[in-house]
Amino acid sequence: MKGDMLMASSLRYDIAKGGKSRMEMPMKINTEMFAPCGMNCMVCYKHCYTKKTRQPCGGCMTESKGKPEHCRKCNIKNCVQLKGIAYCYECSDFPCKLIKNLEKSYNQRYDESLVKNSIIVKKHSISQLMELHSIKYCCSKCGGVISLHDKVCSECEERYENN
Repeated sequence: MKGDMLMASSLRYDIAKGGKSRMEMPMKINTEMFAPCGMNCMVCYKHCYTKKTRQPCGGCMTESKGKPEHCRKCNIKNCVQLKGIAYCYECSDFPCKLIKNLEKSYNQRYDESLVKNSIIVKKHSISQLMELHSIKYCCSKCGGVISLHDKVCSECEERYENN
């Protein structure tokens, strides 16, 4: 399944057309953009800011020059690799202490549940989660991606307080 392209019907993703970078919610998403912990890397601040960086992060499990250091050194990513699984929800210890700590932080800071994301993917599919996120993280003005971390649209820079 890794590397497969999955459908999310109302989405588009278009980068570097005619020298201009443009980011919109994608029609298809590589499974690498769903992190082992339950994070949708498409809505991560590091992936959303191609205008500023010109090197968007390619997702948690890919080698990417645009990836933040804390992602490159992630204990959760290392754990799933050691266990030979792709996602934390595949582990008999899910949710473990590492996930519970991250979950608490994401609940408090971003009003997002990585455990809930993981359960949706486990029960349904990554494309089902992307369908839900295409509504939640799509800018109503321009169709850009709203960053989960700072609630700012990748394109028009509209700020969303309660996304």
